[in-house]
Amino acid sequence: MEKTYTFTLDKIRADLKDVRHYYSRKDHFDNTKGFVPKLLLDKVQKYDAAANCVPALYLDLYIALYIKNSTQEKYAKDLNFTSEYVRQLNKKLLLFLQSNLT
Repeated sequence: MEKTYTFTLDKIRADLKDVRHYYSRKDHFDNTKGFVPKLLLDKVQKYDAAANCVPALYLDLYIALYIKNSTQEKYAKDLNFTSEYVRQLNKKLLLFLQSNLT
């Protein structure tokens, strides 16, 4: 029997865009004194918690792409990886998150 997931890969990608935006503007959000929507903070905390359970290479990728707002191409260049390899890693990260998000 095939496992069905609550979070589709498209949903995870959309959520990670919000996580990336939050971290790219974290100083701005921190200065709003509680004006950050609870749903956004909950989403960021949920993905950060799930990412803390991933293997180290995926955690490094998560931090680079979604917390530090790097691109896959820059990450690949910085680590001397091919862009295709980083795309594959990101796909594996998404699948890992999908299987660990509740």
